[in-house]
Amino acid sequence: MVDSNIIGIFIWRFDDRVVEANDAFLRIVGYSRDDFVSGNLEWRELTPVEWRDQDDRRSEELRATGISHPYEKEYFRKDGSRVPVLVGAALFEERGDEGVAFVIDLTNRKNAEEAVRDSERRYMQVQTELAHANRLAAMGQLSASIAHEINQPIGSAITYANAASSWLRAQPPNLEEVQQALGFIVESGVRAGEVIDRIRALVKKAPPLKAPLNINEAILEVIALIRGELAKNGISAKTQLADSLPPVWADRVQLQQVVLNLLLNAIEAMSGMTEGARELLIRTEQTHSDAVLVSVQDSGPGFPPESAQRLFESFYTTKPGGLGLGLSICHSIIEAHQGRLRASANPSRGAVFQLTLPALLSGERDKIVGFTSG
Repeated sequence: MVDSNIIGIFIWRFDDRVVEANDAFLRIVGYSRDDFVSGNLEWRELTPVEWRDQDDRRSEELRATGISHPYEKEYFRKDGSRVPVLVGAALFEERGDEGVAFVIDLTNRKNAEEAVRDSERRYMQVQTELAHANRLAAMGQLSASIAHEINQPIGSAITYANAASSWLRAQPPNLEEVQQALGFIVESGVRAGEVIDRIRALVKKAPPLKAPLNINEAILEVIALIRGELAKNGISAKTQLADSLPPVWADRVQLQQVVLNLLLNAIEAMSGMTEGARELLIRTEQTHSDAVLVSVQDSGPGFPPESAQRLFESFYTTKPGGLGLGLSICHSIIEAHQGRLRASANPSRGAVFQLTLPALLSGERDKIVGFTSG
């Protein structure tokens, strides 16, 4: 086995001397046989400082049992670089001071693992970039609606400010009315700030940040952003949000992006209708399998049955000018949350999109530091 050079092998003594080493081991560490045989190099010197405590524990295991089970570590090469290795050892005789070590070079495996990690990092980066671009596109589509949402409280604040000025000019000044108008101005400013905060949250470019999330609140925030778009297209939107839903462990921005995409798709599907009611229903409920279900149902033209399985494929679209990325991104986001996103035809008319997410149950919530039920 030593001569075969299939794996690196060296014979050692507890006084740190290397008695013999095969060519495979010498290639791994980059030293010559003379370096070891001369006595100028001890095998312990090959190990970086941070790995020596582990070596000491393995030496104790050897003295006690005669065997050291394989473990990963690093060796210094002669040129100063490091090489990852898998090492196992055994004593020749019980209570002896001489044994053999078997060494496998893990460089190729480590390189392959790092390549996989790099690929995963690049994939996640591309997914983040696509998701961010998708959010920006949605915000562009909603620009008129957003402007309306912001202008409304700002206009109210201006109206109340003018009214307060008039009450101050009155003889005598009506301070009670002024106080009330100032209160309305503050409320209008807060409403405008909330709209801006929601927009900023949705368009920000940041890594996923999961936390316990009240899904009903997240949905209502998205609906507030698209009220103008619903009114412009003559769509009646209703919500049936279940009470006392358990929270889900999710990234708020990403989940709201999914809901926003589904709502905008429904609005676009119904905007071209020439007859029939334009109705949108958003429902939430807790399933029997301890999951939270969100359903978006529209009364639009729907989609061909054969398209149901392909709607979430990248670059597949049923829209004349669509890119086929929105639903694909949504599908990836929900999968990353250990959930499921599916589409089906509405029994009466239109389409139904349903997403399910694992509920964060009370026992799991207790494990999360700083979690509060509110």
